[in-house]
Amino acid sequence: MQRDAVFDVAVVGFGPSGAVAAGLLAGLGLRVWVCDRSREVYDKPRAIAVDHEILRVFQQLGVMDAVAPHLEPFTPSEYFGVDGQLIKRLTMVEPPYPLGYTPSNVFTQPLVEAALRAHVQPLANAHIALGTEVAALSQDADAVTLQWRRDDGHAGQVQARYVVACDGASSFVRERVGIALEDLSFDEPWLVVDVLANERGLAKLPKTSVQYCEPDRPCTMVIGPGNHRRWEISLKPEEDPRKVVEPAETWKLLSRWLSPDEGSLWRQASYRFHALVADTWRRGRVFVAGDAAHQQPPFLGQGMCQGVRDVANLAWKLAAVCRAEVRGAAAESLLDSYGIERKRHVEQLTTRIKGIGAVICERNEARARERDARMLAECSGVVRDMPRQDVIPGLEGGMLSPVAHAATGTIFPQPWITQGDSQVRLDALAGHGWWLVLDEGFEDVEFENAAPRMTTLRLGDTLRETEGIAAGWFRRHGCRAAIVRPDRYVYGVASTASELGAQRDALAARFADQSPIQTTETT
Repeated sequence: MQRDAVFDVAVVGFGPSGAVAAGLLAGLGLRVWVCDRSREVYDKPRAIAVDHEILRVFQQLGVMDAVAPHLEPFTPSEYFGVDGQLIKRLTMVEPPYPLGYTPSNVFTQPLVEAALRAHVQPLANAHIALGTEVAALSQDADAVTLQWRRDDGHAGQVQARYVVACDGASSFVRERVGIALEDLSFDEPWLVVDVLANERGLAKLPKTSVQYCEPDRPCTMVIGPGNHRRWEISLKPEEDPRKVVEPAETWKLLSRWLSPDEGSLWRQASYRFHALVADTWRRGRVFVAGDAAHQQPPFLGQGMCQGVRDVANLAWKLAAVCRAEVRGAAAESLLDSYGIERKRHVEQLTTRIKGIGAVICERNEARARERDARMLAECSGVVRDMPRQDVIPGLEGGMLSPVAHAATGTIFPQPWITQGDSQVRLDALAGHGWWLVLDEGFEDVEFENAAPRMTTLRLGDTLRETEGIAAGWFRRHGCRAAIVRPDRYVYGVASTASELGAQRDALAARFADQSPIQTTETT
C-alpha cells in the first residue's frame, strides 16, 4: 500500500467548496492533499448564483480574471401573485458597490469550477488526487489517516493534521465520523430544468427573473448567463419525479413558456429540496463544509455561496493554528469558533430562505390571496425594491469581540483606493491577514507588537478612497476604528483609543486561549 507524507490539511471533495478550500489553504502556505472521485468537472450547471462576498474570496485566490467572463449581473426577481399582480421585487444595492463587485450575479458553474480547479493544480504545496475516493478514515491525537482507493485499482493512505470534508450531501466523511444532520423542516419535490434558448425563445421569455407564486404550481424562472434559462417547478403529489425528467414530460411542463423548437434541454433533474444543517461541524480533527454540512432550499441561490463562506471562515483559522512558527500563532481552540459561527449563520439564513419559500409555495388559494393582499397592504400598494443582500445575516459568537455592536460580525467593505495614477481594490493593496482600519484623524494606537499581527490602514493616509465607502461605513456605524479578520468580517470596533486598546488586549488573550472561546454550537 502506498503511504504518503503527512500533510497539514486533507480536503475531501474537489467541487467548488473543496477547490476554494484547497486554494486558500495552499495560498496560506499549508501542505494540502485534495481528492475527488471524479476526474473531470461535471459538465452541467447545478449552482447558478454567486454574490459579491464570494467574488471577493475569488479575488483573494487570484482567479477573478479567469472567472469574470462566465459571470453576468443577476436581473431583478419579480414575484407575481394569484392573479398575476406584482407583490414583491428583489434587486441589488445601488452603486457604489460596497465590496467592489456587482452584488448579485449569475454564473456558468462548469466553467467557473474548472477555473477554480485550474488555479490549484500548479501550486507546489497542493497534491491533487483525481479519480480517488476515501474508503476509510481514522484519527488519533496527532493526525487523521485516510485510506484512499483510485479508479485504476491502486490504493494507499495519507495522513493529515486536519481534514475538511467537502464531499457533498451524501458525505462519506461526515457519516464516518458520526456527524448527524438536523432537519430544519423543509421537504418538497421539485423539477429543475436548464435550457439553452434560441433567439426566438429568448424573444418570448420575461426580461427579469420571475417567481410565480401560484397555488396550482409554484415555480421560478431565472435568467442565467447568455441564453441559459433555468426553471424550478414544484411537483404535485401525484407526479412521478422519475417520469418528469423525461424530455417529452419536461417539455409539457415548460409549454407555458417555450416549445422544443425554441431551445434545447441542458439539464433536467428532480430533487427533494431540503433544509438541513450538521448538528456539529467538527469531530476531533475533522470538519464538514459545503453540502456536507448543510442543505437549503434554492430560493435565494445561496447553496454554493454558503459552502465558500464555510471554507473561507475555516481556512485562515487552520493556517493560524498549523503555522506555529509564526509569532502570535493561534491556540487550537480557535478552530471551535468555525462551527459556532457558521452553524448559526446557516440556521439564520435558511430560516429567511424558508420565509421566501413560504411566499412562493403557498398551495391554498384562499391563503395565497390573503398573502397577496397583506404584502400589498404592507407597501401601501406600491412594491418597493428590496436588495437581496439585506437577507444575508452577519456572524454571531465565536471569534468576535464580546463588546456588543451592530458592526461586529458584519463584512468590512472593499472600496476602490487611489494608488498613484491607478485605482485598486482595498484587498489588493492591503493584502491578507488581520487589519486595523482607522478613520481619518483617529489618534495613533500601538499595535506593532499585537497578536495576531495586523496591518494598520488609515483613511486619508494609506487609504485614499475614490467613492467614500469606508468613510461612510464608519459614519453609519458610529465608530472610528475596526479590527478586521482575514475573512474580512469585523472582529470588533471602537470609537476611542482606550476602547481600541481594550479590544486589542482582549483579542490577544482570546487568540492565545487565555480567555477560551465558547465551544457550544447550539443556539
